[in-house]
Amino acid sequence: MAIFNFDESYLIGRVREVDTRKVSILVKNDEDLRKAHVSQLAAMPLPGAAEFWVLGIIERVIKTVAMLTDDKTEKSTQGSNDNKGEQVVNTIRLTLVGTVRWDAAEQKYKFSRSISQVPEIDSKCHVLRDAQLESFMSILSAEGDKKHALKLGIYTINESAKAYMDGNKFFQRHAALLGSTGSGKSWTVAAILERAAKLSSANLIVFDLHGEYRKLSYTRHLRIPGPDELGAVSDEMLYLPYWLLNAEEMQAMFIDRSEFSAHNQVMAFQDAVVEQKKVTLTGLSKDEVLNAFTLDSPVPFSLDKVIGKLKSLNEEMVEGARGLKQGQFFGQFGRLLVRLGSKLSDKRYGFLFKAPGSEHEYEAMARLAEKLMDYSVKDSQIKVIDFSEVPSDILPVIVGLVARVIYNIQFWTNHEKRRPLAFVCDEAHLYLPKKEGKNPVEIRAIEAFEKIAKEGRKYGVALLVVSQRPSDVSPTILSQCNNVIALRLTNADDQNTVRKLMPESLESLLEVLPIMDIGEALVVGDAVLLPSRIRINPPNEEPLGKTVDFWTEWMKKVEQPDFAKAVENMRKQRRS
Repeated sequence: MAIFNFDESYLIGRVREVDTRKVSILVKNDEDLRKAHVSQLAAMPLPGAAEFWVLGIIERVIKTVAMLTDDKTEKSTQGSNDNKGEQVVNTIRLTLVGTVRWDAAEQKYKFSRSISQVPEIDSKCHVLRDAQLESFMSILSAEGDKKHALKLGIYTINESAKAYMDGNKFFQRHAALLGSTGSGKSWTVAAILERAAKLSSANLIVFDLHGEYRKLSYTRHLRIPGPDELGAVSDEMLYLPYWLLNAEEMQAMFIDRSEFSAHNQVMAFQDAVVEQKKVTLTGLSKDEVLNAFTLDSPVPFSLDKVIGKLKSLNEEMVEGARGLKQGQFFGQFGRLLVRLGSKLSDKRYGFLFKAPGSEHEYEAMARLAEKLMDYSVKDSQIKVIDFSEVPSDILPVIVGLVARVIYNIQFWTNHEKRRPLAFVCDEAHLYLPKKEGKNPVEIRAIEAFEKIAKEGRKYGVALLVVSQRPSDVSPTILSQCNNVIALRLTNADDQNTVRKLMPESLESLLEVLPIMDIGEALVVGDAVLLPSRIRINPPNEEPLGKTVDFWTEWMKKVEQPDFAKAVENMRKQRRS
């Protein structure tokens, strides 16, 4: 049975110009021109093969009126108000997106993004609608609905057809979910998490900066403890003791590179840290580790003793020819010691410097890895890490620290035991910005994620980058995302950023970005069979980041808020 049964009512014109991915159609009259609409699909037969069609998306419908200038026409039109001196040329331009052919081996029609042939000049072009469109969309749905299918929503051009992504390719090649505030990003993320949570050993880690996803019932909630919780221990709390920081992260946090004595500060600080790590390993008889460890090795050590060593050097007096004299580093570490003391006494950084004693044990990192990466316990397939208590000045380095720790553990896990995992980077523009003009703390975080973006696929680590300001996100990271879900974007800079992620032949599709409805997305990439405009299915459980309906809320009669309680919460740095 033929997939398409076109009659004259579907004909819109004939091919008059062909490029590698572009086709122009000459339309005979206005009636046929009115059959074509922007973003509609059209089909053209390919030469030399029965039931072999190439499909294109209509990107422009053009009616051109040209004035005839020959003498005869001019004479015939003098003193007349009719249009006999005009010539009308109707044109439709399409972007080729794939082919449909009969597969004799499997005895069914199949769609492919590959275009090995283009239509001939004068080939007929038919618009897909009604039963013909349904026939084609049924192929797409059937091709997408396989074992590894990730159901996303429905196609806007045919709402009876379900839209699927290839779950393997979506995470294998990294993905970006981009859209303005209120476009539906949060519940698109929630919809993807909801589908993934149904898999027996899914492993996704959500970086939640505002606590939007903490109420989802199928997730495991972890949070960085606030100032009023220091010392408390629970399965939910996630301490990140200072000894997890590598050398560059510690330097970025404590040392001011602009100081004259910065070089000596770095050298003395590093030597003191290495010395204390050796003390730990020697005391535990970890000889193999002792012979191989480096400054960056995550080994617990006493920061108090490091500070004591720096104080000693800063105040050291040595014997000279005429008695005591100032030591080599006398007075050079004063500002460094002040910064260290300031950080240690600030309760906002308590999750780093005031972790319970159990978090400084040698086995603590293995327990941390299990908390972050285990997927075997009920509702642990999706881990949501709430970073809302982290001070904004060190947010990038803390998010980068968590990502780096997980990636390194994944890297050093035996290949046979390694299970794939994905980072969902919500509000990515806040901690994955462009490097230009950023401070060392932010640069360290960006570089950690850039490494994951470039090399993570080989070790089963994927990224889903979520942002309302794609123009502010590191272009190195975005360029590695081979799948793009673009919701409504109204900012010109953001639209241009998304345009750079798209193949040149599909740039015209982006013209719809500012006019799409909430929850509607343009999906392009390796994970979808056809670049399409899709209406995302809402999740069963919506995140807390839902846009507030101001006018509706203002219409309600409600009790006065407890402002005294709010002020007390602000002082305690905790919402009771």
